[in-house]
Amino acid sequence: MREGPRRRAASRVLAWAIVTLGVSCAALRAQAQVAPSAAEIRAYGPLHAAAQRGDLHALAAALAAKTPIDARDGHGRTALHVATFARQRAAIRALAAAGADLGALENDRYDAVTIAAVADDEQTLALLLSLGASAKLTTSRYDGTALIAAAHLGHDGVVRQLIQGGAPLDHVNNLHWTATIEAVVLGDGGPRHQATLRALVNAGADPTLTDREGRTPLQLARSRGFAAMVQILESAPRR
Repeated sequence: MREGPRRRAASRVLAWAIVTLGVSCAALRAQAQVAPSAAEIRAYGPLHAAAQRGDLHALAAALAAKTPIDARDGHGRTALHVATFARQRAAIRALAAAGADLGALENDRYDAVTIAAVADDEQTLALLLSLGASAKLTTSRYDGTALIAAAHLGHDGVVRQLIQGGAPLDHVNNLHWTATIEAVVLGDGGPRHQATLRALVNAGADPTLTDREGRTPLQLARSRGFAAMVQILESAPRR
């Protein structure tokens, strides 16, 4: 997706705020992932309610009553999104078997894979990938990927799964950041972000790609005083 002038300007402001003011990963996640509220759940029809509860009999009954399997709630969530938020893996399997769209995007442009990735839900992610869901989709208002989302949160196990699932290692989002850059600029420099960075580098992510200001991940790690990340990047194979 191409950026318009307003979107580019907004992206630059957000990137500046994150790097300069230290906007937290949790704050970004709060802006991005919108799980069904209690009020929404109470108002759900049979299909979404069954997915939320993991009630396979009610799910089958809703589908037998010709409820569209990819029907949307008020936030654009399908039953698959709802089941993923609720970690109802049996419901996910049943929906997939019935033909649910595994790549459907809700209103904030998140698919089930990215929802599971942000939640650090390795079991649900593994199931989705095994059922044929893609790790390659462009998702979110940031034109990112599940891999970028997981990298900025330091979800190293999720990152390894997504890499194995063929996630694009060097995708650049509309903040002009890759997963490698986000592991540094949105990370805390701790063990999980280090493991995330190491997994990306070992898988062949390009450590020379820069942010919008021309800074490499190595330069960003040095500026943040992340000595362990500096060592990982200094040892990365040169291209």
